[in-house]
Amino acid sequence: MKRFDAIKEWLSSTFAITGHTAEWVRLGIYLVGLVVAWVILVAIARKIITSVAVKIAAKTETIWDDAMIRNGVFNNVAYLLPAILMDLSSGLILEDFTKAQHRVNLLINAYLIGVFISLFSAFLNSVKEVLYTRESLRDKPINSYIQVSKIVIYFVGGILIISELMGKNPLYFLGAMGAASAVLLLIFKDTILGFVASIQLSANDMVRRGDWVTMDKYGADGDVIEINLATIKVQNFDLTITTIPTYAFISDSFKNWRGMQESEGRRVKRAIKINKNSVKFCTPEMLEKFRKIDLIQPYIDKKQMELAAHNEKSVVHKELPINGLSLTNIGVFRKYLELYLKSNSKLNTRMDTMVRHLPPTETGLPLEIYAFSKEKKWENYEDVVADIFDHVLAAVSFFDLSVFQNPSGADFQGLAAKAIAGEKAISSNKTIE
Repeated sequence: MKRFDAIKEWLSSTFAITGHTAEWVRLGIYLVGLVVAWVILVAIARKIITSVAVKIAAKTETIWDDAMIRNGVFNNVAYLLPAILMDLSSGLILEDFTKAQHRVNLLINAYLIGVFISLFSAFLNSVKEVLYTRESLRDKPINSYIQVSKIVIYFVGGILIISELMGKNPLYFLGAMGAASAVLLLIFKDTILGFVASIQLSANDMVRRGDWVTMDKYGADGDVIEINLATIKVQNFDLTITTIPTYAFISDSFKNWRGMQESEGRRVKRAIKINKNSVKFCTPEMLEKFRKIDLIQPYIDKKQMELAAHNEKSVVHKELPINGLSLTNIGVFRKYLELYLKSNSKLNTRMDTMVRHLPPTETGLPLEIYAFSKEKKWENYEDVVADIFDHVLAAVSFFDLSVFQNPSGADFQGLAAKAIAGEKAISSNKTIE
């Protein structure tokens, strides 16, 4: 016995529609009714499910329900329930239309698969959000694994939707894709490389979210803000974003500053070049002047006593400072800098702190400061380094030393002016004579 004959009779009596036309109009009314019912059920389900979920989440301390609300898990459930009801009721409503019923069922089944895919994707986003809240996992490439899981879900779901719509066994499509594996490998080359690279980066702890990395090849110098399956995003210090292929961190070289950030200090390794012509033995007058510098007075007194005792025993011609042991202005200056660095409260003196000579060059004698700043943040670190070298450059002249720098145009002008003044003086003397 066929149902819903009242609609057929209504069409015949009101619009005089009979025969096959009436059947088609009736089918259209049923389909429109299904769509309208689906829309109404979705709206009701979303209102009820989301409001209940929000109330329950507000009363619990767990962050899982909050994450699922933000990522739309319960919204997807709201889309799922009406579709299940439509699938169960379509057989009753479309009982008179066998072919239409079959096709509608196929569409509903494909839609259900799509909703399940969206539901699992939203759930994976919630899992990622929750895992990133844990301190131990915050620096791990979780996003890469989530993306791989999504690719698998989309791939399987896509095959199921196509097989459902075409009425084929899913294994049929898997076999066809197996034959096209070479093409698939070419298409998903970057994805496969990125996945393998993500595993290696994680296993070897090479890079984490939040690490400061420098990669000159890609112009990257900043913090890692995101590790994805195919790319890693680096926010540079000028706030630009550099996107680097994930596998490039395996195939190319890069500098990770994490070791410095986790240590007790950031290294200061910088040199000034001393004019070699200004290096000399210290005279008694120079030592007397240096003794007025509080930091090195004890050092000079102690060193003079040691040198005097040594020279008394082994030196014959004491009038020449080159005989025996003598202090030099650059040696005293180097000791002064060591004491200055060790007295600087912004440096970590528990780590290596020294002032050393580098090999002399044609541009002077490099005097390098090697120390570690307690300040590791970039701008604070630069302030510490600048303060140190401001003092160093200002202190050089107190030790009768000079810093080497290439002559500028002003230097040549000064020399020319002196030469002209000298010539004029000579000329005036000759005129007087």
